[in-house]
Amino acid sequence: MAAHRQCPDDPPPTAPDRDDVDAVTRAVLTASRLLVAVSARSLAAVEDRVTLPQFRLLVVLSTHGDAKLVTLAERLGVNPSTAMRMLDRLIAAGLAERQVNPANRRETVLRLTPDGHRLVGEVTAGRRREVASIVERIAPEQRAALIDALRAFTDAGGEAAAPVEGADAYPLGWTPDLPAAHGA
Repeated sequence: MAAHRQCPDDPPPTAPDRDDVDAVTRAVLTASRLLVAVSARSLAAVEDRVTLPQFRLLVVLSTHGDAKLVTLAERLGVNPSTAMRMLDRLIAAGLAERQVNPANRRETVLRLTPDGHRLVGEVTAGRRREVASIVERIAPEQRAALIDALRAFTDAGGEAAAPVEGADAYPLGWTPDLPAAHGA
């Protein structure tokens, strides 16, 4: 693609003005309301079983596998006592379990049960279906622009790229190693 050369009669390039920043900010905030609504609807089917913070804990266990309580609390950005209360409820619901660490019998590790894995998968699949349904209503030429815009936005915010299809390393957009402010 040839670079555009500045002609003497061309107006000088301008930097984005404040109105552009405000318009983009409004558009992003509007889109974020939609994404929050999609996330809420994806959890609505299981709201009788788990809260949003409990679901986030399940996602962290699903993402990273077995973990000690202190490690899990760090990944969630909460106190170990808070993580323990959430875990106790999830264990009672049959979604998580404690087991003795085979490498060190004095340690306990926490893990998802098959029901816990199934719940995370169902919620994730529902969310992906709804987002895909929305994206399908966007004109193909606008989809490419949306990809570029969203990548630029997430890069500017320091967010890691989402995994490719079928590699749901963090299926709900939460990168568990980030502080809680980024993942909530």
